[in-house]
Amino acid sequence: MPELPEVETVRRGLTQLVAGATIDHVEVFYPKMVTPEPEVFTAELIGRKIEKIDRRGKYLLFRFSGELTMVSHLRMEGKYDVQPEGSPVTKHTHVIFHLTDQRELRYTDTRKFGRMRLVKTGTEAEALPSLAKMGPEPTADTLTLAYMQKFFGKSHKIIKPFLLDQSRIAGLGNIYADEVLWLAQINPLTPVDTVTDDQLETLRQAIIAEIKKAIAGHGTTVHSFSTAFGEAGQFQNDLHVYGREGEPCDRCGTEIVKIKVAQRGTHYCPHCQPLPPSAEGMFDDD
Repeated sequence: MPELPEVETVRRGLTQLVAGATIDHVEVFYPKMVTPEPEVFTAELIGRKIEKIDRRGKYLLFRFSGELTMVSHLRMEGKYDVQPEGSPVTKHTHVIFHLTDQRELRYTDTRKFGRMRLVKTGTEAEALPSLAKMGPEPTADTLTLAYMQKFFGKSHKIIKPFLLDQSRIAGLGNIYADEVLWLAQINPLTPVDTVTDDQLETLRQAIIAEIKKAIAGHGTTVHSFSTAFGEAGQFQNDLHVYGREGEPCDRCGTEIVKIKVAQRGTHYCPHCQPLPPSAEGMFDDD
């Protein structure tokens, strides 16, 4: 699933491509993908201008004229691209926004998991509870040490799934959770409330820096992610542990291992990320 850096990369590309464009009409080929029903969805968008495109966590927020917002989640395989009017349509193209400048903003999705929802601008959190519950963005201004101390100190969960919880920190997914834990030298099975303040600050800095670097690298392409320009991301070339099981750790040379944590493939270095003594024996069945 695209994580925050990938979604932000798409947002920036779409801003360059279609911000300021006006919708002529819309075609929906997979009705379950849109809310409200296709007849209303398409009618609402006719003649509206795409004023800007925002992002919250892994959601894209298309801001249209007339105080209308389309909340879009790419899920596993969703992609936006722009094509000249009348170009051949693939079988995985499910929504086409026809623009008045003879271009088409297309949404393709091999798994059909992506969703689009029209809401009145300013009511996004009311319409989607997941937005209302979402944690702070991973930036220096919003992800403070005080915030992390408050929420980490209350949890007895293990840290890997805790980081994947969007209500804690927005936008982190499986790839970047593995990477920031390696950078902070924290074992993915560490109980959250055993992480020291020094470790929390190191983790905080790792999260902020890694997300910033991944955005600069146009995201990570592991399976099928591509930008709005149809290009692959580049940050997969800078990953330290994710997808590198059996390879030597960049820091100490120990072989990277892969385990399952909360049903998610998890990569770490046994030497650089040892399980703390307080947690040993707690996960013998994992």
